Amino acid sequence: MRLSVATYNIHKGVSHLRRRPKMPELRDHLRALDADVVFLQEVRGAQPETSKKHAPPGNMPQYEFLANAYWFTAYGKNAETRHGHHGNALLSRYPIIYQENEDISAHWLEQRGLLHCVLNTGKTMPRLHCLNVHLGLFEHWRRRQLTAMVARVEALIPPNEPLLIAGDFNDWYRKGHRYLCDALCATDVFATVQGKPARTFPSFLPFLPLDRIYVRGLDVRGARIHYAQRAPRVSDHAALSAELEIVPLLSSAHG
Repeated sequence: MRLSVATYNIHKGVSHLRRRPKMPELRDHLRALDADVVFLQEVRGAQPETSKKHAPPGNMPQYEFLANAYWFTAYGKNAETRHGHHGNALLSRYPIIYQENEDISAHWLEQRGLLHCVLNTGKTMPRLHCLNVHLGLFEHWRRRQLTAMVARVEALIPPNEPLLIAGDFNDWYRKGHRYLCDALCATDVFATVQGKPARTFPSFLPFLPLDRIYVRGLDVRGARIHYAQRAPRVSDHAALSAELEIVPLLSSAHG
């Protein structure tokens, strides 16, 4: 079965140049990606009345506005400020049968979370595990967060169930990339297709490989970068997408 996925740091839905809310344009862009599963970072979950100018209609959470009965959705709150709270969100065309947001903050200055969702992809298909992350800005913090991620995978995710890990890794030196691939036997979709991780930041002239899609137990069929000139300039990150293949359960094939 084919599966399309995407990841995007949406910068709280505000233009990084003019600080102007662009939620309708962002929703149209996500629809155009036509992904079955979308990993989002820096998503506003709630905003006070004083910040309503940056909110979707009715001041609803951004992830609900973006899903809009088109996807199932899950949200993990990471940070709370005077402007409300924000975190990671998952949009899925498949039912989300489990979700948990684990606090992986390495320092009180940076609140970070790992949103773990399990999707029901069909009667004859395996469960799909999705880990949505936005790692810290400092390497020693990222190492602690990656260690927590690996520990969660080893404890909770059976090796025969497919795994997707995506988000903003802030890993410009690719040290975390090597650690994650070795520790989990995971592969970066762009390293598979193009030989190295994709450059996604800044979106208008990208030279840093910050955003990633890692897979385990899934076949990679293609990968694509969605640069700013082909998308509304909502974020300072480019979006990534990938085409994958899930293998049906062997037991189902034999009845």
